[in-house]
Amino acid sequence: MSKHGNASSFISLSIVLLLVTACAGQRETYVVLPDAKGQGGSLLVTPREGTPLKLDGAYASAVGKPGSSPRPSGLNEQEIKAQFGEALSARPEAPASFTLYFREGSDELTADSKKDLDKVLAEVRRRPAPDVIVVGHTDRVGLLPDNDRLALKRAEKLRSELLRQGLPVDSVQAAGRGEREPLIPTADEVPEPRNRRVELLVR
Repeated sequence: MSKHGNASSFISLSIVLLLVTACAGQRETYVVLPDAKGQGGSLLVTPREGTPLKLDGAYASAVGKPGSSPRPSGLNEQEIKAQFGEALSARPEAPASFTLYFREGSDELTADSKKDLDKVLAEVRRRPAPDVIVVGHTDRVGLLPDNDRLALKRAEKLRSELLRQGLPVDSVQAAGRGEREPLIPTADEVPEPRNRRVELLVR
């Protein structure tokens, strides 16, 4: 099983897609796989010659000879799972994302986010080899340099907690974005609790 270098894919960022290519008897198969919620996206197969084909929705599939126009395959979900069961089982688990919020001007979590931190730690413990990205943010109250420092301080505090739980140092990355990427756009000096946050991506 190998990836076909002559096809291009259009991938919706909101869902997970997988291009499966099987080379057997000079035939290639393309399949849109659903994400963890069962939703599928779009895959645009563009051959060297012929007409591109767009596949829409979970388990939409096409077959074709290398470099030529593919055609819808008509494979159903059960047939796809039977044919590509090994590849499906080898897929990496989808990342999990979390957002925790902070008290104004502080690196202390809000009461609700202290409870949500337990969910983050549970997800980290559940994965055999977790990798975590932590990005801190602030609202637009205060000076830009001060907010840069506060955002990084928030991220580093969460990173320290993850390391305290036993994660290797090189498996947790922390960064601060200050007030540059607000979740809720506001004018300068407007306090916004939803912007005082840390976003975590657990892979």
